[in-house]
Order: sequence, then structure tokens, then C-alpha cells
Amino acid sequence: MRVYGRRILEEALKSGIRIKKVFFAKLERYEKGFLELVEEVERRGIKYHFAEKEKLTSMVGKGHQGVVMDIEDFKYSDLEEVLNEKAPFFVLLDHIQDPHNLGAIIRSAAGAGATGVIIPKDRSVKVTPAVVKVSAGTVFKIPIVLVTNLARTIEALKERDVWVYAVDMDGKPYYEEDLTGPVGVVFGSEGKGLGKLVKDRCDGVIGIPMENSVESLNVSVSAGIILFEIRRQRRLKG
Repeated sequence: MRVYGRRILEEALKSGIRIKKVFFAKLERYEKGFLELVEEVERRGIKYHFAEKEKLTSMVGKGHQGVVMDIEDFKYSDLEEVLNEKAPFFVLLDHIQDPHNLGAIIRSAAGAGATGVIIPKDRSVKVTPAVVKVSAGTVFKIPIVLVTNLARTIEALKERDVWVYAVDMDGKPYYEEDLTGPVGVVFGSEGKGLGKLVKDRCDGVIGIPMENSVESLNVSVSAGIILFEIRRQRRLKG
């Protein structure tokens, strides 16, 4: 997978994923942080090459910040690996299609301290270079789990005493629900929302009250609101 950006390289180095090769832009003046990245790459014995800035732009487009890298294919986590945590907090996504939404949700999930993000194998966007970029590299900080059937996964979570909530506009105001225990929250796709089978499998439904006849929010915005409410409640509980 080819990804780009200084922050992405920093997070990739921290995560321990295999970096095959790094391309650095030839610049007239190098910032200290940039040179430190080059030194760290060299120290770890990772192959690297300096190229003209235009070459990097031709590889990935603009916005590369002078860094392009080839990394190993993204490795998804196994559900069983993340089920053993005490008081887990899962984010489940019902067929999200937009890589920018997935990247933004992953970033919020990592920032809010979620245990993992669960996505279906079919009819959903996977981890792509665009997702890595939008997530600001946080995709390397949190387990991402691919599952065959989201409804069955919800049942598996419930069997482990995880209380699973669908997030929908007709739900109970999210701030009135106790979200401090083992919990999973399910967000629907951009166009169709939550599938009926998935919603019916959930223990409850929570929503975000709206004003001025606004019907809904972008799914990544909704996720940010709900996920940080879970973090707030858990911090208050201690």
C-alpha cells in the first residue's frame, strides 16, 4: 500500500508495521522534524530515496508533505483478540462507503479510546490510502476488525455481555443513556442508514436530538459526538 504524509510516517514507525521503502522530497531547506524522520528511517535500516518534489506529486498527488512510503498491506485484527478487554467499547459500521467518513470515524474512535472498529467484509469501504490519510495515521493505533456478518457479530458481542446500541434519529437522547459499561455502538451507511436486521439485533437505540428541522448529521460527525460522550461518561465514572 502506498501512503503519504509526515504524520503517517511517524505513526507507521510507532506502530511497527513493515515499511518497505520511503521516498523523501529534495528540498532547498529541511525542517528539523523532517531531518529527524530521515534519521529514524535510516537508523531502522529502512530503504529510502530522495527524489524531486514533482516526482512525489506524480506518485500520489499533492499534499504529501515531502514523504511517500510503501508499506505492507493493512492487517486487520481478529474479533476474538479484542473481545477479552475489560469494559470494551466497540464501534460498528453498517456498510460505510466513503473512505473519508471511515477515516474520520477511525480517528474519533482512536481519540475516544475505543477498543476497536468493526466493519463488514462486503459492501463496505476497507482501509485504503485515503482512509489512512484522513485518519491521520490513527488507523495504526486501533484494531480494525473485518467480519462476515454484522448482525451475527452483534449477537456474539451480546453473548459476551456487551450492550449494543443502534444510532438512529428516532432513538433516546444519547446523553440520557448510561454508556459506561461494555458497549458497542452501530452507525449506518451514508445513504441507507442502518439495515433493519442490524437495528433489530441491537439492545437499544440512541440518537442525537436536532433543532431547526435538521433531519440528520453526516455519519462521521454523529460518530464523533457519540464516541466522545462515551469517553466523557467513562472518565466521570473513573
